[in-house]
Amino acid sequence: MIRRPFFSLGRPRLKFPVVQKSSPIDIPLPSKVTLFFEAVPADTKDPAVSLGDKVKTGQKLKITENDEDYFISTVSGTICDISEYTGYLGRDYTSISIETLANDEWDDEFATGKAPTLKVGREFLGCLPGAPDFASLLDFKTPVNTLIIYGLDKDLLVTTNQFIVETEVEALAKGIELLKNITHTDEVIMVVPPHLLKKAGETGADVRKIRPSYPNTLPGMIVKKVLGREISPGKNPVEMGVGIISAEAVVALSHAFDRGEIPVEKILTIIKKDGATVLARARIGTPLKDVLETLNIQTAHGDRLVLGGPMTGTTAYSEDLPVLPDTDAVMIQDRKDITPSSDTQCINCGECIRACPANVPINMLVRLLENGLYEEAVSEYDLLSCIECGLCSYVCPAMIPVFQYIMLGKFEYARIISVEEPNG
Repeated sequence: MIRRPFFSLGRPRLKFPVVQKSSPIDIPLPSKVTLFFEAVPADTKDPAVSLGDKVKTGQKLKITENDEDYFISTVSGTICDISEYTGYLGRDYTSISIETLANDEWDDEFATGKAPTLKVGREFLGCLPGAPDFASLLDFKTPVNTLIIYGLDKDLLVTTNQFIVETEVEALAKGIELLKNITHTDEVIMVVPPHLLKKAGETGADVRKIRPSYPNTLPGMIVKKVLGREISPGKNPVEMGVGIISAEAVVALSHAFDRGEIPVEKILTIIKKDGATVLARARIGTPLKDVLETLNIQTAHGDRLVLGGPMTGTTAYSEDLPVLPDTDAVMIQDRKDITPSSDTQCINCGECIRACPANVPINMLVRLLENGLYEEAVSEYDLLSCIECGLCSYVCPAMIPVFQYIMLGKFEYARIISVEEPNG
């Protein structure tokens, strides 16, 4: 597993692994899947789904008839539970569980005359593996004039998108042509590590090489290194006319229109306790415990499950949590390898400042965040300039959970703004 240094003279050098060429291990269809809908409906008087409803694989479902948002059933079966769920940083979801049938019965709504357009992408393909944000590409006033395809992964030890580039060249090429047609942009750039340049070159994209060291692969760094532009604090790439999409999502888009079926399986990088990795393929909604059982990975009291990689992943409190469209990795940490956080005050060593790629004065910022001064953290110490790499926590000798303070600070500041905006 990745070990943090105590003191260093600069940013830590963290390298990405080379893609695994072995095929993913298929996780059997679970007896029940759970899907998350990213809101709790305010009006439940007119439900569009109810307990006992029969659903088909690939069926588009809404919680209420008036909802614009939707989710896609990844199995055929019967809805057995609908409940509220509170996720990371207090985000509210509706959790829908479906008891699965052994054989898929595919819904044909998408397959019936759906042309490859951005509108169709938004209306049917927002839950694809890789979680493409078609809504942002469609809704922002700034037209998207550049698309960047991730041919590698954002976090360390993860090889999901590298595997896609290595094995799905033909589907990537078709997906890129679809993206050009539906977004009306001719500038499609694929970023890959050096060893995948040849494979990526076969897709027809404008291929750019990225040095495979962290945090080069985060969106803000990609835009800066590839386009020579910096994302303004608090903004995202789409507001600059730059769309970012993973290689897995591009392949899923290609398969959807090629086969007339919405893809419902996710490629995962499983990071074991000893740091070894293996790829798995699971139905979206599969409980993590089913993935671990198939791979014969045992967990004990005090071990930690992380959704994502070691730098930016979030802890899963239960093995019943499901694989989601954006779950690129699952990491299992042995309790003896977990570095405990501390509530020690900042010792002002300067390690976080030296490590920060955005040049944020972390040592001062964390003092405000510890005291709940979120607006001051934005106005005085560049909270919104953080690119969320987690290096500050990684190098902190005082073991302060700086990254978590920052994520909480951004979340709380967004809540303050959302409350103040209606009052103008």
